Amino acid sequence: MENLVKIHGAGGYDSDFSDSDGEGDSSEKTRERKREAEILQKPFERGRHSKVAHRSLHSCEVDREEARNRRAHLISMNAYERHKKFVGDYILYYGGQMADLRRSAAKDKTDLDVLRENHRFLWKDEDEEDMTWEKEIAKKYYDKLFKEYCIADLSRYKENKFGFRWRTENEVVSGKGQFQCGNKVCSKEEGLKSWEVNFAYVEHGEKRNALVKLRLCPECSFKLNYHHKRKEVKVKRKRKMSEENEEPSKKKKKKKKQSSSYSKKHKKHKDRSTSSSSSESEPQNSDKDTEAATEPDSQSEADHWRGPAPAVEEKSREEEFDEYFEDMFL
Repeated sequence: MENLVKIHGAGGYDSDFSDSDGEGDSSEKTRERKREAEILQKPFERGRHSKVAHRSLHSCEVDREEARNRRAHLISMNAYERHKKFVGDYILYYGGQMADLRRSAAKDKTDLDVLRENHRFLWKDEDEEDMTWEKEIAKKYYDKLFKEYCIADLSRYKENKFGFRWRTENEVVSGKGQFQCGNKVCSKEEGLKSWEVNFAYVEHGEKRNALVKLRLCPECSFKLNYHHKRKEVKVKRKRKMSEENEEPSKKKKKKKKQSSSYSKKHKKHKDRSTSSSSSESEPQNSDKDTEAATEPDSQSEADHWRGPAPAVEEKSREEEFDEYFEDMFL
């Protein structure tokens, strides 16, 4: 055995075909490959792992990739869908029901609810102190209303209880409350009368009064005056119109007096002339009588030429508008 080991060497596994020079060549080739790989490797490239990565490194990479996907998914959703997802995840991990997480809608208020709570029939300077955003909404709505005539609720007229409110823009355009009956149920346009009512009401625990006007048809006027009659508003003519009408009537009276005095004097003069000339014939007397009758008329016509013509005052544009709207706004 020892001879065999000596012959073959290295424990008897050597062979005649093995070459020690070939091993040196392979090692040199590997070194050259490594150098070429280092030369060709770019600075931003990672080195090749000759070993298997550690488990912690693998888990970190997986978590990082999952976080990227989750973030992209959340960004693609809107706020409501995102909220629903978070609530579902909470219930899935911690347990419970959706009813436990629902918000109570008992205290929710719309703009209409805020307006009803802070609305006022008439705003005073005292009410505008300490203004909140709720009061500002109510005041802004109040400024948009038209406060010439009211719309009435006469459904409880037998109890002597009435409801009044101001008109909106659409009602003013349609003529409701002015050219139509002011009762919110009635829409008649004939026989309307204007009434003035002292409206007593309680608002925010405070008693107040307001003098309002409304136009009603005969049937609704009966309901309004069921217990006691209210004050009816009638047309008030202006003083200027009455004075202008009085001045021409006075001038006419003066002219009539002057013409009557002149005719009396003329008749006396004619009577004297007829007594002195009694010898003349009857047809001549009849001609004179006709002339005497026609002379006063011609004299009255001549009165127009004695002085300048009476000045006629032209009405201004505002007066014409006042006359036109006189029957509309009582």
